[in-house]
Amino acid sequence: MIERIGTSARMSKIVKHNGVIYLCGQVGDGATAADQTRDCLSRIEALLAEAGSPPDRMLQVVVWLADMADFTEMNTVWDAWVPQGHAPRRVPVARQYLPGPS
Repeated sequence: MIERIGTSARMSKIVKHNGVIYLCGQVGDGATAADQTRDCLSRIEALLAEAGSPPDRMLQVVVWLADMADFTEMNTVWDAWVPQGHAPRRVPVARQYLPGPS
């Protein structure tokens, strides 16, 4: 069974399938990478709560950064947020390394 929560014409904020929860992407607001990370993680935590899951159940996270220079600052906030011993598989990607239009 598939359950969709927060569905609009183009997407669902949360999709639950066979006990796995999928969340839509989140973008954080703030002046610094740390502020943006805190805001983004707060939004993710709210979606997880709405879906009925704590952060210690995450399997995979994709982190998009505008610039890899922000990686350490983001990691400082991330490390404080992720429950110890429950780090998910994580893929950090920097926008500057994606191929642009040809």
